[in-house]
Amino acid sequence: MENLDSFFGQHAVLSSSVMWAIFGVVVIVLLFLDLFVFNRKNEEPHFGHTLWMCVFYIVIAIIFGFFVIYEEGSEKGMLYFTGYLLEKSLSLDNIFVMSVVFSSVGVPSKYQHRVLFWGILGALVMRGIMIFLGEALISRFHFILYLFSLFLIWTGAKMLLSKEGEEKPFKETKLYQLMSKIFHVTHELKGEHFVIKENGRYYITPLLFALFIIETMDVIFAFDSIPAIFLVTEDVFLVYTSNIFAILGLRALYFLLAAIVNKFTYLKPALAIILIFIGCKIFFPYFGFEIAAWQSLSVTFALLFGGMILSVIKDKKVIKN
Repeated sequence: MENLDSFFGQHAVLSSSVMWAIFGVVVIVLLFLDLFVFNRKNEEPHFGHTLWMCVFYIVIAIIFGFFVIYEEGSEKGMLYFTGYLLEKSLSLDNIFVMSVVFSSVGVPSKYQHRVLFWGILGALVMRGIMIFLGEALISRFHFILYLFSLFLIWTGAKMLLSKEGEEKPFKETKLYQLMSKIFHVTHELKGEHFVIKENGRYYITPLLFALFIIETMDVIFAFDSIPAIFLVTEDVFLVYTSNIFAILGLRALYFLLAAIVNKFTYLKPALAIILIFIGCKIFFPYFGFEIAAWQSLSVTFALLFGGMILSVIKDKKVIKN
């Protein structure tokens, strides 16, 4: 990693507030481009456009990672990339849930981007609240990291032991039934509107209903991902930026992978092992060895892409048979 630092050479370190300001400007520009340039019309997503958008967001996240290396050094840069890869891999579960929600509620493809855009905006705020709350708790009660570790190990073990087909259909879940009772819902789309008024009463359309569900599920998933990233690094800047860059590209990744994500048979076990590994890291020094940032990144990368490659190999064998 010293070679990486020497490659970037001498540089002036920016203040923390300037780093935050640069990050904020990048996010605002990306959101503006997404809403007013890249996706101005409600239309069916095309594979070529979606692939280009997915690559675009990944490249921006990588460039920001090298910016972190330039300003903060290779150690923090590797922590950023580990956090980004971890959050990106955990977000694949969100893709499956989004697909189920849209199909159950009946949201057509041309309106899904609108729902996801506002869902991402809500996630930016909610993740920020949860991350800064987590940082405040850790700074006062450091033992919480050990609780995070045990929680991740338990979550990973549960994922490994869970059987396929155990999930209930979405419309049979308590969350769907509860929200149907609380709100007046029209089961017909009214164009791109989230709320309509009929006979003096306000109704939420399937678009807003889907948005509520996706936001709620994102908060639930955050209870896994945020403890995981805090066990990678306690630097709140690295935690939040890696988290947000992973979320910003989630819409493009959804349209690219929604139809095939379930074919990655070994992806879920790989994610489970990653969670267990991250959860165990805090205990490694007690056994006389430590994991460097680049080693943690390498393990996370190897497990994630190893699971995907094994899934592709298995899928090809099934097709041949």
